[in-house]
Amino acid sequence: MTGEHSSKQYDNDLEAIRSKVLLMGGIVENQFLDAMTCFRIGNAERADRVMRDDDTVNQLEVSLDEACSQLIVRRQPAANDLRTVMATIKVITDLERIGDEASKIARTAKNLHARGAAVVNHYEMVRGIANNASDMLHDALDAFARNDGEQALKLIAQDIVIDHEFRSIMRNLITFMMEDPRTISSALDTLWVAKSIERIGDHAKNIAEYVIYVVEGKDIRHVKPISTATDADADALPE
Repeated sequence: MTGEHSSKQYDNDLEAIRSKVLLMGGIVENQFLDAMTCFRIGNAERADRVMRDDDTVNQLEVSLDEACSQLIVRRQPAANDLRTVMATIKVITDLERIGDEASKIARTAKNLHARGAAVVNHYEMVRGIANNASDMLHDALDAFARNDGEQALKLIAQDIVIDHEFRSIMRNLITFMMEDPRTISSALDTLWVAKSIERIGDHAKNIAEYVIYVVEGKDIRHVKPISTATDADADALPE
């Protein structure tokens, strides 16, 4: 009876942590969407809200890390249970970093629109990659919520598409800057935003990989999937 009670308490504690992780995920999803709205229309108040929400995300990261540590100490999970806790800790870290990237986008959007109209149509340049990254993040959180390994596996290939889109955006922006020096300032801002979006895709892929690790016990990090991109040799910006 003692063992059964301990197991139920562990399940309750873990479920409480997972619920807060999903709450954190919802916040960073909204941060990203709001940041892209700021980039499209230039809303300083909304940009400030995105950056304020990052403080909430940071606090959640600290409290959830502590909760996971306490769960390990008190319940001493083994095998799959321990794997689940460790993967959850990593998901928390990736969500916090997505919040950071959303804050960067909001800050850049605020500065860009404060300087006035840009020569480059900056939002249209990144709209496609932003939509793909947003869908990928949403699906990764859904896979985490349902422990859906099949859905998580499908997300890995989507990151290749986002990387391809980023390289295409980078080449186009370099062309704009070479042809018209007046575009340099706004083009660089757009490039940093595109890089942040690409990094959000990377973090969403990481979350999907952790789901696969929990469900199947396989660590597929750093295992390169086959890419069909024709310009895979294009250089990307350093992380």
